[in-house]
Amino acid sequence: MSGYRAGMSANPSGATPTAPLSIAVGADERGVLADAVVAALCEAGHAVRLVGPIGGEEREWASVGAEVARAVASGECDLGVVMCWTGTGVSIAANKVAGARAALCVDAETARLARRYNHANVVAMSMRSTTEQVGREVLQAFLDGPCGDEDFDLRNVAALDS
Repeated sequence: MSGYRAGMSANPSGATPTAPLSIAVGADERGVLADAVVAALCEAGHAVRLVGPIGGEEREWASVGAEVARAVASGECDLGVVMCWTGTGVSIAANKVAGARAALCVDAETARLARRYNHANVVAMSMRSTTEQVGREVLQAFLDGPCGDEDFDLRNVAALDS
């Protein structure tokens, strides 16, 4: 299961979607949310790279978050999705990787705004508190949300990268 075609309709640059994305998905345990996220991505035709127990390997949250972030920061994958019990640990681990901007999102609006204002390229979710339905909504908003291109957005993102 660790590298297969899946689907959804967004572009990491925020441009009009034209092709499936390559998305790294990691979780430190397999569960309802992780399975729902992978299924949604597959249904939409994206290429999915699985990291951790959802990909058949025993890994802890710090390792999972960092590996997904490295795949995104290196350009190997367009975007990333990380999950652990609270979502906080994988988010922290992902944000330690230069070039990764992980946002812990509890609802679709937060995910949409994380893409717009923060140019987030990794979304983190809590496996404890995120239902399957909310997880799908967060994922869709994250994938569909364009990165903001107004001066305000660009100034702040540039400050993060300096």
